[in-house]
Amino acid sequence: MQTIITTLVLIFTSLILQAQNTITVTMTGFDNDKGTAMVGLYNSEENFLESGLMYSKSKIENETATVTFTNVPDGDYAVSCFHDEDDNGKLNMFMGLMPTEDYGTSNNAPANFGPPKWKDAKFEIKDGETKTFEINL
Repeated sequence: MQTIITTLVLIFTSLILQAQNTITVTMTGFDNDKGTAMVGLYNSEENFLESGLMYSKSKIENETATVTFTNVPDGDYAVSCFHDEDDNGKLNMFMGLMPTEDYGTSNNAPANFGPPKWKDAKFEIKDGETKTFEINL
């Protein structure tokens, strides 16, 4: 009986203590230190650039900013960030088509004739990994 209880406790503990992942994003190439660096972590193609799983922001110093997402579950993700130079909480667009503030995505995914694509920006994280990205705006 004690063996059964010990086994159940170990199984339960391993489920609770399942390794969580960490994602650190360093953004470079800001034109100045005005405003805030805004960062979103997305977990599916359907919500990419629309509705993130987690958000963070950072002060810009020496034209560089860094944020860290902790306790990220295993899975596929993509990161998008932008320089909110006027601190209005959104990416400003010219005529609703072209961003007027600098932006970037994980893997430095290109934005050719439209927004970056999920398939170019996504990455996998699992088993308690720590991933670091440098995104050049």
